[in-house]
Amino acid sequence: MIKKIFYIIKPFMPRELQLYLRRKIILAKLPGYKDVWPILKGSEKKPDNWKGWPDNKKFAVILTHDVEHKRGYDRVLQLMEIEKQLGFVSSFNFIPERDYVVEKDLLLTLKDNGFEYGVHGLNHDGKLFSSEAEFLKRVKKINYYLKDWGAVGFRAPAMHHNLDWIGELNIEYDLSTFDTDPFEPQPDGVGTIFPFWVPNKRHKNGGYWELPYTLPQDFTPFVLMREKTIKIWQEKTDWIAKNGGMVLVNVHPDYINFNNNLTNINEEFSINIYKDFLNYIISNYNNQFWNGIIRDLVNHF
Repeated sequence: MIKKIFYIIKPFMPRELQLYLRRKIILAKLPGYKDVWPILKGSEKKPDNWKGWPDNKKFAVILTHDVEHKRGYDRVLQLMEIEKQLGFVSSFNFIPERDYVVEKDLLLTLKDNGFEYGVHGLNHDGKLFSSEAEFLKRVKKINYYLKDWGAVGFRAPAMHHNLDWIGELNIEYDLSTFDTDPFEPQPDGVGTIFPFWVPNKRHKNGGYWELPYTLPQDFTPFVLMREKTIKIWQEKTDWIAKNGGMVLVNVHPDYINFNNNLTNINEEFSINIYKDFLNYIISNYNNQFWNGIIRDLVNHF
């Protein structure tokens, strides 16, 4: 009910007020969640019949990006080049029907550079999971874009999820959950730092791989909490690496300032923070981690 009310009043609430309220809420809640966030003890347990990471690597680093608005869309290739120069690849998730047009040339450029892309909901209006009927109505369009783009991955807006319903999509993997994150609108974490198989209850022999994000989304530490270092990400990465899990992060190009000129300080953080994170992984775990596109990873399993 609270979620529905929020999306009703959100269009009439100034963005500054939204951020102010969310900052107040998260800072008030933070002390009460120190035992479950950002590290949830018990989530390091390996799944049954765990095959390990490709190339026998110690752990995995999976970089994902949700492109929320045209501002982020216009920064996609810039972010791709930074990751490429550091030796990483990632997956970009695009919203088919919002305030930008997903160009086939851009998708081809990502693919030609060894990167991946997926579908991020339909229009990001908060209503995708409002009812099963509404979800099934939108499935047709989402499946159309999946096929048209040649994509096999999906992530729901705002990390809303119903894993049974998501099984109606023609996908190989989904990214709509997290191991632990009590600050999300739908805070029910899946409690694991590993991928897991979701069988399709409606269609025999069907299913898909679920990959939860395991580092807090960039928006939480760097926009809401106004952290200036990678300390939260670094400590969680070290813990995941120690336990052979999956470092999966969601970084939005919309919130990155590439010029280090933070004119929009309320909604952006310096690209240097993200570079520091990638360089930390390289410096401390060189040749110990697997990084690649997600469709290759799920084919490994």
